[in-house]
Amino acid sequence: MKSIRWYRKFWIWAILVGVVLFLLSSNSRQSPFWNLAEQLIVEVTAPFQKLIQRTINTTQRIWLGYFYLVNLREENLELRGENDALMMENARYREMLATHERLKKLLQFKQTINRPVVAAQVVGRDPSGWFKSVIIDKGIRAGIKLNMPVVNAFGVVGRVVSVSPHYAKVLLIIDQNSAVDCLIQRSRDRGMVKGLSNEVCKLDYVVETSDVLVNDVVVTSGLGGVFPKGLPVGKIIRAKKISGELFKDIEVVPTVDFSKLEEVLVILKEDESSNLHIESR
Repeated sequence: MKSIRWYRKFWIWAILVGVVLFLLSSNSRQSPFWNLAEQLIVEVTAPFQKLIQRTINTTQRIWLGYFYLVNLREENLELRGENDALMMENARYREMLATHERLKKLLQFKQTINRPVVAAQVVGRDPSGWFKSVIIDKGIRAGIKLNMPVVNAFGVVGRVVSVSPHYAKVLLIIDQNSAVDCLIQRSRDRGMVKGLSNEVCKLDYVVETSDVLVNDVVVTSGLGGVFPKGLPVGKIIRAKKISGELFKDIEVVPTVDFSKLEEVLVILKEDESSNLHIESR
């Protein structure tokens, strides 16, 4: 019953407002001025109309703004995704270009070696930390054997100390257990390059009377049966005479940057047993 009465009152007021608006619109054509009743009606109804209009405008702005922000957010996410994809693709192209340059230099260095070689990728480093060594992805199946020399486009890397069917361990020349018989290229004085730190080696057994200068190039001597003669090893950065000592104190910076070691060449050796068999004939 209450709901029926409420509906009746609503329709009565609606009809009255409609009639008033009709009268206002009809009278406005006849006279430019409102009479007292019309002014009263306008003063009473205008605030409500103003409130309704503001509500409509605010709702419209919020509604349209919401959809605009939603569309803008979706567009922003889409553009961000495209930008990320382009950045990844660009990084991949740069990496491919850098790899191409490294392999190009490695190929050029390979052509200077008159021995068969096997290219390998560095896939790991010694996890124990006791030795400065790396793991390469070639092993017995590729013809890799113990004590085979390992180089890259800049010079001597190290030698193979362990081998499995598909992998091999390379002891780097910066390891303290490494020793490479070398020559000072300019003066032809001999010495032994041994590991000292991650960035420096020492050149031992160079007699005190030897002609040694800073920036002299050190190369392999070919003695010892591991490394071929003439491979770059490093450059002398310090040469000091020690009073009362037979040998000079010499430090060498390797030509190879071991912090950026990625691709290497393993220089293969001929099978000694087959050579002995041929000589016996």
